[in-house]
Amino acid sequence: MAPLGMLLGLLITTCFTFCFSHQNQEFALINPEKSTTKETERKETTAEKELDPEVLEVFHPSHEWQDLPPGLQGGDTRVHGLCSFEGRFIVMSWNTRGPPMTSWVFPPDQAHPLPKAHGQWCSYLSSCAHSEWYNGTSWLTPGGQAVPAGSHVRLNLQTGAREVKLQDEDKFQNTLKGSKKGKRLDINTNTYTSQDLKSALEKFKEGAEMESSKEDKARQAEVKRLFRPIEELKRDFAELNVVIETDMQIMVRLINKFNSSSSSLEEKIAALFDLEYYVHQMDNAQDLLSFGGLQVVINGLNSTEPLVKEYAAFVLGAAFSSNPKVQVEAVEGGALQKLLVILATEQPLTAKKKVLFALCSLLRHFPYAQQQFLRLGGLQVLRSLVQEKGTEVLAVRVVTLLYDLVTEKMFAEEEARLTQETSSEKLQQYRRVHLLPSLREQGWCEITAHLLALPEHDAREKVLQTLGALLATCRDHYHQDPQLSRTLASLQAEYQVLAAQELQDGENEGYFWELLGSINSLLKELR
Repeated sequence: MAPLGMLLGLLITTCFTFCFSHQNQEFALINPEKSTTKETERKETTAEKELDPEVLEVFHPSHEWQDLPPGLQGGDTRVHGLCSFEGRFIVMSWNTRGPPMTSWVFPPDQAHPLPKAHGQWCSYLSSCAHSEWYNGTSWLTPGGQAVPAGSHVRLNLQTGAREVKLQDEDKFQNTLKGSKKGKRLDINTNTYTSQDLKSALEKFKEGAEMESSKEDKARQAEVKRLFRPIEELKRDFAELNVVIETDMQIMVRLINKFNSSSSSLEEKIAALFDLEYYVHQMDNAQDLLSFGGLQVVINGLNSTEPLVKEYAAFVLGAAFSSNPKVQVEAVEGGALQKLLVILATEQPLTAKKKVLFALCSLLRHFPYAQQQFLRLGGLQVLRSLVQEKGTEVLAVRVVTLLYDLVTEKMFAEEEARLTQETSSEKLQQYRRVHLLPSLREQGWCEITAHLLALPEHDAREKVLQTLGALLATCRDHYHQDPQLSRTLASLQAEYQVLAAQELQDGENEGYFWELLGSINSLLKELR
């Protein structure tokens, strides 16, 4: 009996141990669910203590199904995997030290709860094999479902599908650190369902079409008061496009206004003033010539109104400048004769200034016009102009013109010598301009020397330059003019003092030093 009793006791002990170890609900001495819950709570409490305080402000893991919080990461807990299955995203929170702790599914669907037991994960996740498994480095096609905040989203240009990838671990931590403290997330999955979201979207669309509130109406009224409607602006711009004119059209309109007998004097002057702005451009000046506007302006030099003559000459001077085609047509159209007539007759000083400007623009770099100028007695006209009282300003401009004409011919000769093109048409035209002999005959050697008495330094500079250019032609006259020698000696003493003052001020070879050098050169040549 003793052996039999011992065998029975051993059998009872074995059954008891088997039931306890398997925690069968019918035979176990403790409630397995409570035991598992307490054990899990202890693990979560320990993990929560290890989390950063800012993590606890944002997310608290639990056993409930939850929306995936943005920036999920903390301690040893990571997002291990994400897959799309039956229109839902499944996320498993993986602990590197043990089995998965918590799982979420979104959008929430209590009708299809996910298994929590670790032993059931392999069989459940195997059903996602047909979908793209996301391990934190690959891209997933979400299939129209919502994605966690902070995820990377891109459009696959080859497939046309939208793909998503969660942030890297470091970016997750940065996102989590940047979350606002004291603000907890509402993770109650019972708050919204898919139907609630659809209803909210419908109400949102309806709300956008509802009548604006009084505040919105007041704001819209203020905007309407401050800004014009786009339709009105478009209409105004369309009208502006109709009246836009080209430079050619503007010049035609200005010439018509100037040439109209019904236009007042003020309107004619305004038209010429505006026209001068456009003819500065070479193409516009040639366009003015093409439709006959240049001849109309030239004829304006015959007007009995001094202002019309003045502004007509102003327009011609701008059109002649460095424009050979216009210069040729102007000479053929009688502009040179008309300009000389105005300079030779009694006219206001302002009118003569503009006429002299037009004459200089016509003669420079145009040897044919220079020939006609000498033939028409232009040097006599300029000599009379210089000798008039109160025309010192014009005298300086005349001397500058003569210097330019003389040096222009000298440069043409020098260029032909260097290039060995002695038979060029340009050189032949300049050789037909007998300017230096004409200057000597007309007495410009004496006239130029007497202009050194002008008080302005700029005027003296230009006279000294002209004296140097005429030195080869007028040397004997300069030797026989004692007044010139006395004037040069006086200027030498004056500019020696001014040049010394420049040196004291730290300016080497300044303006007065150059004038002194010109005076010394002339005195050296005249000894």
